[in-house]
Amino acid sequence: MKKLLTVLLLFASIVLVLAHVKNVIYFIGDGMGFNHVYLASILEGRPLNMMKTQYVGIVRTFSANTWVTDSAAAGTALASGFKTKNGMIGMLPNGEPVPSIAEVLKSYGVKVGIVVTCRITHATPAAFYGHVPDRDMENELAEQLIKSDFDVIMGGGLRHFIPASVKGSSRKDEKDLLALAKERGYTLVTKKSELAQITSGKVLALFASSHLAPASERTGEQPMLYEMVQKALELLSKDGEPFFLMVEGSQIDWEAHGNDPYGVWKEVVEFDKAIGVALEFAKKNPDTLIIVTSDHETGGLSTSTGTYMLEVEKLRKFKANTDWFLARYNIDEKQKFLAGVKEYYDIEMTDEEYEQLLNIKKTAKTAYDLPNAFGRYISSKALLGWTTFDHTGDPVPLFAFGPGAEHFTGWLDNTDIPRTIARLMGYPLTYPIQKEPIITGPVLY
Repeated sequence: MKKLLTVLLLFASIVLVLAHVKNVIYFIGDGMGFNHVYLASILEGRPLNMMKTQYVGIVRTFSANTWVTDSAAAGTALASGFKTKNGMIGMLPNGEPVPSIAEVLKSYGVKVGIVVTCRITHATPAAFYGHVPDRDMENELAEQLIKSDFDVIMGGGLRHFIPASVKGSSRKDEKDLLALAKERGYTLVTKKSELAQITSGKVLALFASSHLAPASERTGEQPMLYEMVQKALELLSKDGEPFFLMVEGSQIDWEAHGNDPYGVWKEVVEFDKAIGVALEFAKKNPDTLIIVTSDHETGGLSTSTGTYMLEVEKLRKFKANTDWFLARYNIDEKQKFLAGVKEYYDIEMTDEEYEQLLNIKKTAKTAYDLPNAFGRYISSKALLGWTTFDHTGDPVPLFAFGPGAEHFTGWLDNTDIPRTIARLMGYPLTYPIQKEPIITGPVLY
């Protein structure tokens, strides 16, 4: 009897330890590697909010079929605890659907929110509610999102929710998903001023036809990420019940694809400001676990090009992302273009450098060739390096705050993260049968 009592007390203590995680805020910086965080910190001249923790992990990101993952496979791993092939969402490599942690928690009555700066049907957010073999099936994902019954949904992608007959629609049918959302109890929002008026209930907020504007350009009726997170936390916590909120800093990835140092800097800072909002919430709600990680690294960012130098002050003088600049300064107008480069990047471009960029435009095979080359050019002037315009297989950081944060240190696989979160919240991750995570990479090691 004494032995049995000891076992029961031990079990009870374990339950108590796990049960103190009531709420989870899950931040994903798309494409954000260690150096993206460190560069932003250097340029800001201070530690970022996400850096203010002793609980730091290193996360492997490979997918089921390659060492270099895409966002669909990485998002699926971060959402469900299962590896899949690049391009697949919410499915095993054999096509079997697997539930995400958000879906499981919702089935137990936990409130669920998703806040992003991309289309809400894009790969990473879609992994938390969708199940499709191809990430480009965004119209189908929009339908699955409405059926998810999640409580707070904020981002872009309006074009996937309106009938084909409506201007700007990306659908090929006449399904009106906004009408369906209203029937399911959602309040529809398309402007920041409208969002401010919402005080309760389920919300579907779509602030752009496609993606929101970049952080460095977002004005008017498109909210910043921290503003969306503030409102999401207000709505999800209103009745004091447990909630799960996934927040993506979506556009860090795109700026890194373009090797754009200014764009990466501003997107990481916007993401970090939203983390600061969450940390303030957690001070008043200490049963809240905050996880900050990434789906993969993009660009192979290096804080050196081999000269033992990084021109930090040069980088701090940059004033615009490359897409913004090239949309306003036509490279065919030489003198205006050179003056713009001097004004916005403090770079005296030589005639030879100009001709090299002009030739890239003339021979470009894609619309990305010139922006990519220009991003790498301005980076080189600050002695900042990149290895690719695509993703890499590099490990990514994880920063954890609050109860249970100690479980997210050391080397981790991305599939470990949702499984650990679910255990700490006291819920089984998969249903109806608990399965072991599939973490076999393309080559065993």
